[in-house]
Amino acid sequence: MPVSERQTIADLVSRPRTVAVVGLSPKPHRESFKVSQYMQRQGWRIVPINPNASEILGEKVYSSLTEAAAAEKIDLVNVFRNSEDVPPVVDEALAIGAPAIWLQLGIRHDAALAKAQGAGMQCVQDKCLLVEHARAHA
Repeated sequence: MPVSERQTIADLVSRPRTVAVVGLSPKPHRESFKVSQYMQRQGWRIVPINPNASEILGEKVYSSLTEAAAAEKIDLVNVFRNSEDVPPVVDEALAIGAPAIWLQLGIRHDAALAKAQGAGMQCVQDKCLLVEHARAHA
């Protein structure tokens, strides 16, 4: 029996994780920064992925998931990229053996997520990690 998205969300937000944030912006007004800062304050370890920055939220920034996975154990890949940019992110997440991927609110790619789910990865799309975490811990 397939696991529902609601069950997957409940599992993923149940405890602090090390989360690689693809597309994390160093700009405090951006949603990627706000969500990551919130998760960091909840005890999560943030691993920024951004080829154009060196430090965000006090953390070393990596240019790719592959580079980050060589230095950090990644529990979840949180994606702040356009929907059309999702397939290569999923491919890289699969290549590093990430167990879960989360596409933030407004980001969907059914084919890429079907591929990830088929490989055994936990997947969530078009949901805000901050909102779902806050709802689960209210």
